[in-house]
Amino acid sequence: QVHLVESGGGLVQAGGSLRLSCAASGGTFSSYVMGWFRQAPGKEREFVAAINWSGSGTSFADSVKGRFTISRDNAKNTVYLQMNSLRPVDTADYFCAADERGHWTIITSTKPTSYAYWGQGTQVTVSS
Repeated sequence: QVHLVESGGGLVQAGGSLRLSCAASGGTFSSYVMGWFRQAPGKEREFVAAINWSGSGTSFADSVKGRFTISRDNAKNTVYLQMNSLRPVDTADYFCAADERGHWTIITSTKPTSYAYWGQGTQVTVSS
């Protein structure tokens, strides 16, 4: 069983930055595809970013390209989401997810159904 815990959310002004972390326990983190998703009030969960097991492959939603980066530290069993130039529309609960199968494709990395394990989420609020 994989357990994921997000941290780093909070309140920030537009144009500011936040760094989210997701710590994993259980299983073999270094073999997982890891993803970040977000869900705003009244909206469906949407893909934000994903990273393959080694960090050599990443994918991003068009809405965050050039502003967000994703990285991982397999020695620390942690994946990060660096969010810069934040906008009010980025306000949402952010969730990390793990695909323990480890098979990386850009398309599957964007699908919530590819991920078997999810964290509880961390709230990000961007004020204008």
